[in-house]
Order: sequence, then C-alpha cells, then structure tokens
Amino acid sequence: MPKAEVALVPLAVTTSTKVDAALVREARAVGARWGVPFLPRRAKESVAPWLGTKASALLVVGGDGVTLWDAEGSFGFHAGMAHLRRMRLREGEADAFVRVAELRAGDAVLDCTLGLAQDAMVASLAVGPSGRVVGLERSQALAAVAGEGLRRYALGEDSGPVEVLHADAREYLKTLAPRSFDVVFFDPMFAKPRKSQPAFDMLRRFAEHAPLTLETLEAARRVARRWVVVKGAKYTDDLRKLGLEDEPGSRFTDVVWGRVGPSGEP
Repeated sequence: MPKAEVALVPLAVTTSTKVDAALVREARAVGARWGVPFLPRRAKESVAPWLGTKASALLVVGGDGVTLWDAEGSFGFHAGMAHLRRMRLREGEADAFVRVAELRAGDAVLDCTLGLAQDAMVASLAVGPSGRVVGLERSQALAAVAGEGLRRYALGEDSGPVEVLHADAREYLKTLAPRSFDVVFFDPMFAKPRKSQPAFDMLRRFAEHAPLTLETLEAARRVARRWVVVKGAKYTDDLRKLGLEDEPGSRFTDVVWGRVGPSGEP
C-alpha cells in the first residue's frame, strides 16, 4: 500500500533534541497559543528534512526559548538593541522614538508592525506599568517568536505589558473605536536591507513587504489621540509619499521619523 502523503503546513511547533515530558507540554502550549500544530520529535532527530516536507517553517521549543526555523536559517528572539536603548532610557538619555512620539507614563501605544518587537520594548519602558503596548504582526511566525520571546523576557516592574496579536493592522484598525490609543506606530519594511540589524534576513523573509498606504495612515489617525508615528529610511521618499516631513534628528543614523496628529473627525 502506498504511503499516505503528509500535508505541508505553513508553520508547526516541535521540541529541541533534548525531549522530555515538560518540554513536550510547553511546546503543545505554544502551539495552542498560536494555533499551529505540534509535531512530535524523537531525541536527537534532525528537523532539517521536515522543512519543505512537513512544514514551511518551525517553532522549536527548547531550554533557551523558542527559535524560528526555515530552510534558509534560524532565529531566536533576542532583545538586541532594544536592551541597550532601554538601559540608556533608564539613565536619562534620549531615545528618538520616545521623543518623536512624546511617550509618557500611562500611554497606550499600538505598534502596527511589531517585527522583532524592538520599538515595542522601548515603548513599554517609556509608558511604564500604568501604560500598555499592543503589538500587531501580520506574520504568524514572527508574531509567535516575538510573543514567546516577550513571555520569557523580564521587562521589569518599571515597564508596561506588551500584548502581541497575530493580526493585519489594516483590518485591525477598522475594529477599534476612535481615539483608542495615544500613539499609533508604523515601521514599514525598508526596501533596502539594514545590514546592521541582526537576523534581518530572516525578518525580511517573513515580514509584510506591502508599503504603508495613505488609507491605512488615515485609519490610524482616527484611532490615535496624539500622534501617528512612522519610521522611514534616510535618502528615500518613504515619508514624503505619505505627506510627512522628517522630524529633526541625528545625522549619524540611517533612520528618519515622521508624525501626524489625529484626524479632525473621529
């Protein structure tokens, strides 16, 4: 009798090679949280043959957290530059995002392009324990790896919670009441890779590449109480296409910032 073919799923979860009952329970819980199937793994079994046959990508749960794998590489959540930015913020140094968004204690921030959650982590410190940050990520794989990473990262008592949602910002904004958040933030995928970003190649393979549109910007303005903030790339017309001017900033960075206030009509 011919062997039955196994359907290829976009994303699945499994354990690391050191398989035990506790790790299996944790992996199953991760799968339940993100709505992806669990694939049991034998001790020391390689998952390389699974990629492209059982699943297009895998969340691998191990003692060091959750790692995202595809046929071209892997990425484990890391606080990266956000950790340094948070340290500097605690020491009273300025942060470009915090400055442009005018973030303050108690604010509610909607990050519409969560990605690796770098800016969301900085915002969580800026808004403090009385504030909150909601991060939207259209890619299920990135939402899961960021969400699980944040579950395991100690933001500290001086930071607000970061809630990660697997959602398309264009649709999610339509469900929100007017003036639901103090700040709405977009960091669209740059057309040109930023080489300094760790795991950026992995991010680009999974992230949303559609540019921010005027329609979505207007939807965000309906939701914002204070600012809609957009990050762009220097030496491009990313912001100008949206009718935004560059905010004053450092000439030593490849990032520019734009902002616009709420719309006149709720």
